[in-house]
Amino acid sequence: MAAMHRRYHHGDLRAALLTRAEQTLREKGPGALSLRELARDLGVSHAAPSRHFKDKQALLDALALAGFDRLHETLATYREAGETFADRLGGFARAYVDFAVANAELLDLMYTVKHDPAASEALIKAAQRLGAMTEEVVAEGQRDGEVREGPVDGIALPVFTTLHGFASFAMSRVLSAEQVASGLDAVIAYMLRGCAP
Repeated sequence: MAAMHRRYHHGDLRAALLTRAEQTLREKGPGALSLRELARDLGVSHAAPSRHFKDKQALLDALALAGFDRLHETLATYREAGETFADRLGGFARAYVDFAVANAELLDLMYTVKHDPAASEALIKAAQRLGAMTEEVVAEGQRDGEVREGPVDGIALPVFTTLHGFASFAMSRVLSAEQVASGLDAVIAYMLRGCAP
């Protein structure tokens, strides 16, 4: 009984499950994720994960939400590292593409899960926050006179969709690493022209 009790407890099991789930996602894709398999990998009882995730979908939602949180932190850091709109947009774009390439499977899951009709309110808000960050970059540029006048969302939408499209090509390996490096500068220049007063 004591051995079973020790196996069941794992310190921060929720964090360990998310870490192992992301590793499995990266190596084998979302179809390979199983709460039972994760429990076995972590050396806990097969029922232990259910204390944190009621089912596989809850695990996927939590994984996507953690991905959005990491992406937001990354983008916020890079967005603030620039004095001009061009610097801020360039930092934002590079951070987004770097995240996409380094976390392709996770980013794919993030966008897939957020469109699920059963997506949690927290997940929907996290995805919306990403769009709001793009709008904030554009609004700052407008205040500084570096971005044309007009509705912020109407300017931010083509910026973000252009960036996400490029990131999608980069993370799916349609573009080589060299094409990503050289092409991103051209994409940033294109977005800046579209925003120019």
